[in-house]
Amino acid sequence: MPHKTFFAFILPSLIAMLLFIALPIVSVAVQSLYVEHDKVLVTVENCQPLAACTKETRVDVQATEALQKAEPLGKFNGLATYFNRAHLATAEIAAILAANTGVWDAASRIYDLPFYKALVFTLAYTFVVTPLAIILGFVIALTVNMVPGLLKGPVIFFSLLPMIITPLIGSLILYWMIDSRGIIGSALQAVFHDPNLSLKASPVLTWLTLMLYGIWTNGPFSFVVFYAGLQTVPSDTLESAMIDGASRWERVRFVIIPHLRPLATFVALVQLMDNFRVFEPIVGFSASANATSLSFAIFNDLRNQNGQQYGSAGATSLLTIVGVVILLTPVLIRTWREYGARS
Repeated sequence: MPHKTFFAFILPSLIAMLLFIALPIVSVAVQSLYVEHDKVLVTVENCQPLAACTKETRVDVQATEALQKAEPLGKFNGLATYFNRAHLATAEIAAILAANTGVWDAASRIYDLPFYKALVFTLAYTFVVTPLAIILGFVIALTVNMVPGLLKGPVIFFSLLPMIITPLIGSLILYWMIDSRGIIGSALQAVFHDPNLSLKASPVLTWLTLMLYGIWTNGPFSFVVFYAGLQTVPSDTLESAMIDGASRWERVRFVIIPHLRPLATFVALVQLMDNFRVFEPIVGFSASANATSLSFAIFNDLRNQNGQQYGSAGATSLLTIVGVVILLTPVLIRTWREYGARS
């Protein structure tokens, strides 16, 4: 293909990537270097008849608005936002390590820092949900592929049901079900004979519920990809394996899995990115007291009661992007090596 034709072919995609991906990331990076202006305070004296005068501190609205108009990005803070207590907390971690109080105590104190608390749950959710969702999707795909034709349609429909339901709505439905008055919550209370048992009160049970929900909602995507890949498995190879006496498990292990490995890499890349940005289940389950994520921290910064903290949200966003890149790098390097070996 001539270079001009190739460039004309990809030009619309390049423009879209520039406008909707590159420029917003640059904008967020710039905003992360600034913090919100301090409110201008003035002291006024209130004097009332037959009463002593009192002094009161108020916000000078006009002066504050004038300052914001003069510097709309805010006050330049450089990289200090990245290292403050709400993010990497370098000073706090240095103090914890200098205290030399033991590994477990130091780890507990670091976990109490907001960024690392969100990071721990985000990583745990990603590394638990991603492989289990891939395995679940693969098992469903194998099962559906063996189902008779008349039953295949209904089975596919129910397998795709988590994908059809909006994630936030699905999490709200399950949240109501695990409530003490819901079908799951009341059933657990009856089984364990404990009227005070609540899945929402325990951090461990909250994490487990969120991860199970994540596996349930991510499984259908893996199923769709693997089911499409199963239709491309060479029938001659499978028949040869059957003639050679290979069992069903051996056909899956030595024929189907190697054939679907590139698709598994693709699914892993997509779900790693998606799971690292976990947000909807935490909102739907109202689980922020026991589980929080990097995306939820960004949400909190943008809905702060004292004003939207764009600089803090921008810093967390860029740290999230860095985390996604670090997670994807080993998979991309392995894919590149395999592609280079084949070519």
